[in-house]
Amino acid sequence: MNKLIQRLRILPRWIIVLLDLIIISGSFYLAYLLRFNFDLADVARHSSLLGFAVFILSALIATLITKSYAGIIRYTGLQDGFRILTTGVLQLFLVVMANALRQALAGQILIPLSVIVIAFFVSMIFLFTYRLLVKNIFSYYAGDIAQKKRIAIFGAGQGGILTKQVIDGERRSSLKVVAFFEDDDHKVGKEINGTRIFHAEHDLDRVLEDFDIRELIISIRKLSLKRKNEIVDACLRHGVKVRSVPPAEKWVKGELSLNQIKEINIEDLLGRESIKLDNANISRQLAGKVVCITGAAGSIGSEIVRQVMKYHPSKLILIDQAETALYDIEREMMLYAHRPEYKIILANIIDEPRMRRIFKEYRPNTIFHAAAYKHVPMVESHPEEAIRTNVLGTRLMADLAVEYKTDKFVLISTDKAVNPTNVMGCSKRISEMYVQALNHHLNDLNGRGGTRFVTTRFGNVLGSNGSVIPYFKKQIAKGGPITVTHPDITRYFMTIPEACQLVLEAGAMGKGGEIYIFDMGDSIKIVDLAEKMVKLSGLEIGRDIEIVYTGLRQGEKLFEELLCDEENTAPTHHDKILIARVLPQDFPLLSEKVEALIAISSNGEELEAVRLMKDMVPEFISNSSRFEELDKLSLKFRKAQGGFAIKNWTNS
Repeated sequence: MNKLIQRLRILPRWIIVLLDLIIISGSFYLAYLLRFNFDLADVARHSSLLGFAVFILSALIATLITKSYAGIIRYTGLQDGFRILTTGVLQLFLVVMANALRQALAGQILIPLSVIVIAFFVSMIFLFTYRLLVKNIFSYYAGDIAQKKRIAIFGAGQGGILTKQVIDGERRSSLKVVAFFEDDDHKVGKEINGTRIFHAEHDLDRVLEDFDIRELIISIRKLSLKRKNEIVDACLRHGVKVRSVPPAEKWVKGELSLNQIKEINIEDLLGRESIKLDNANISRQLAGKVVCITGAAGSIGSEIVRQVMKYHPSKLILIDQAETALYDIEREMMLYAHRPEYKIILANIIDEPRMRRIFKEYRPNTIFHAAAYKHVPMVESHPEEAIRTNVLGTRLMADLAVEYKTDKFVLISTDKAVNPTNVMGCSKRISEMYVQALNHHLNDLNGRGGTRFVTTRFGNVLGSNGSVIPYFKKQIAKGGPITVTHPDITRYFMTIPEACQLVLEAGAMGKGGEIYIFDMGDSIKIVDLAEKMVKLSGLEIGRDIEIVYTGLRQGEKLFEELLCDEENTAPTHHDKILIARVLPQDFPLLSEKVEALIAISSNGEELEAVRLMKDMVPEFISNSSRFEELDKLSLKFRKAQGGFAIKNWTNS
C-alpha cells in the first residue's frame, strides 16, 4: 500500500469528474430509495431514464462551470468544500429549471422535488467525505513514507489548536503532532482531534522520551519567563528543539503559517516580565516637546527614538556620526505613518560650533544623551578617544543644555562606571560626576529652575551592537569555536526595549542630580549562556562545536557591580529603579580637572591622561591592562602627580 501511495501523483481531472459523477449518480438513486422508503416498486413508477440523464447532465454542466475538479484531493480544505457546495447549488438550480420546463411543455415533472432536495444533501455529504477520506489516507501513508518528525505543542487552548491545524494543513509539512502539554488540570486527559493532552509538570519528561518527540512548539503567549525557561530546560535535556508561535498581531495578513513559527532564541529566555510604566508622567514630559537624542542610530538610541515617538513629541532631533546606521534609522522613520516631525543630523557631538547651531535652531526641551564609545578593549587601546567622546562630548552637550535652557538632560551610563577596571568605565563615571556636579552647582546658584540632569545606569543589553549574544550567534553559524574569555565570567542582561523603557521612566521621575540604577535581575555565567545557545541551535558541545577560553581582555572584569545593596541605594516608586547614594563632587574643582584631562589627552599624553583619570576616580583600578603599572604607585604619589598635571595644563 505504501508503494502504491508513493507512486500516485496528481490524478487527471477527467478521473475526478468521473468519480464525482459516479457519486452523484449513486446519490440520485439513494434519494429515490429514501423518499419511497426503499419500496422498489414505487421507485420504478416515479423514476425515469430521462430524469436521470437530466440530473447527471446538470451535474456535469455545474462541475465544468465551477471547476470543482480543480482542487488536489489530497489537500482538500474549506475552499474545496465551498466549491463543491457551489456546484451542488448550481446543479439544483438547473434541475429545478428543467423540471419547470418539462411541466410547462408536457404537463409532468421529470424528478420529484423531494428527491431533488434529498439527492442534493446526499451528494454534498458523499462528495466532501470521499475527498476527506482520500486526504487522510494520503496523510497517513505519506507520513510513514516521509518519516515525519514527531512534535508536541505546549498549550491546548485556541493558539495550540490553531497551531495543530496549520501543521496538519501544510502540504509539505514533515511534522506530526503527537501530544499536547498543559498546566491546566481541567484540560489534562482530554483529546483534540485525536491528540491527547498531557500534564506539562508531571508528564513532560516521560512523554518527551516515550513518544520520541523531536520538537516542541510553545503556543501560549502569556507564559511566565520562569515557566518558559523550565520548559526549555526540560526539552534541552532530552535533545528536543523548541520553537514558539508569534503573537497574533505579528501574523502575516492576520493568518498564522508554518514558516512563522520560529525557533526560540536566547533573548526570549533572558528577558523579564513586562514593565509597568507611569505613561501619564512620561507623556507630560515628552508630549508636544522637542526631544533630542544623541547616538540616535545606535542600538539604545534607536530604541529610545521608537519609544519616544509613542508619546507624540512635537519634533525629534536625531544626532549621530555613524552615517550608515543613521541612514537606516531615517529609512525606518519613513515607514511610520504617525511619526512626528523629525530632523536627521549627521554630526559629531564634540564639534562645538555644529552643536551650538543645532541647539540655537531647535532649542530641545529634553535630551537623551546616548552617544558614547562603549567597547572596553577598543577604548582601552585608544583612551584619548574615550576622553574626547565620553567626557568632552558629555560636557559640551551638558553645557549647551544649560545655555539654551533645556528642561531635562538624561545621561545614558553603564554599570562599568561602578568601581571601573577600564578606561571606558572610568570615562563614563567622569561624565556621571560632571552632570551630577553641574546639577547641584546650578541648584546652588538658581534653585531648581534650570536644567535638571539625570543619569541612568544599567548593564549589558541583549542584542546591542557588539554584545556577546550576536557574536556567539555568528560563531555558532560558522560552526565554532565559541570563544569565552574566562570560565567564571558573569554579566547582567536586560532587553533593549526594557532598558529604554526604564530610561524614559527614570528620566520622567528625576528631579535632578540622581543616578538611577536599574534592577538587572540575576547575573548569568557567560559560559552557561554559550552552552544554552548551542543547545537551542540543535547542536552539542564537544561533538558539533567547541568552547574555547581566550583569557580576559584588556580592562575586562570577571563580575559586574551595580551598587544594589541597601547601603548604596535608595528605593523609588518603581520596583525596578533604584537611586545610587553618591555624593556630588565640587563642581569648580571637578570642572578644572576635566579641562586638564581633555587638554592632556588632546596633546597625546596617554599615560598622563589615564593617571589623572585614576586621580579623579580613585576606585579605578585597571585589570588585565597595560595601565596596571599606574596602580602600583601610592595613592599619595598619584594625587601629587594629578595635582601637578592639573596646574601644569591649566596654566598653559
